[in-house]
Amino acid sequence: MIRYTKPALFLTALLIMFLAACKNDDYYVDGGKANPSFNGNIMQYLESNPAKFDTIVQIVKLAGLEEVLSKEEVTFFAPTDEVIRRTIGTVNRTLNDSQKNKLNQKLFDAGRDTIQQFSDIPQNIWRKYLTRYIFKGKHVLKDYPQIDYGLKELYPGGFYYTYANELANIGVVYNAVNNVRYTGYRQLGISFIPDPSNPETYFAAAVATSDVQPTNGAVHVLAIANGATRIGEAEISEAGDLFGFGTEFWTDVIYNR
Repeated sequence: MIRYTKPALFLTALLIMFLAACKNDDYYVDGGKANPSFNGNIMQYLESNPAKFDTIVQIVKLAGLEEVLSKEEVTFFAPTDEVIRRTIGTVNRTLNDSQKNKLNQKLFDAGRDTIQQFSDIPQNIWRKYLTRYIFKGKHVLKDYPQIDYGLKELYPGGFYYTYANELANIGVVYNAVNNVRYTGYRQLGISFIPDPSNPETYFAAAVATSDVQPTNGAVHVLAIANGATRIGEAEISEAGDLFGFGTEFWTDVIYNR
């Protein structure tokens, strides 16, 4: 018994000294766990952040989906206002690559009226493409399977139907640390699949902020691709930044003008 008493007392003293040192460190601040909950529904969450979602709020209302995001239990992969800005673009602007060759330029080149206000686009078009970001039920990051965009035969993610029954693939990327695969932080990725018979053709977008939890579901805020933006080992193309994923939205609007 005596042989173990002194080491135990010694270790206890070390622990007390360590805790005291931590307490005295000016740089040590315990912020606690981040609170993912939002005291309000998904629509109210979007309205609470106009700097990021002011345009999206307008489009939700134009699409007639305000009640869905207010009352139904859904998961929303929320595009930011920058997604809409990049999709619609401006005419004859040459300084900003993210604005060139977008919807308004294509309308101008085709001799059609450009988009001056969001209500210029019909409700059915807004609704068709916005529902690609909405899924029935509440799903947070831990609910999705692993995906590796470079090794999908082993880690394929999962296939899910959007609110309007279109096909998408969603999964969690396990990032690498110091070239050791799957040991780093985890990040959601979503891919829209335009042709269900060919699931290897997809438009992928990365999630910047996941697991915001309003009272009626979950919100995952999409990232904006900037140069060689990657999710895991896969590079995210600009198509993931376009509203509705890809250029199909442009085609529908151009034919409607």
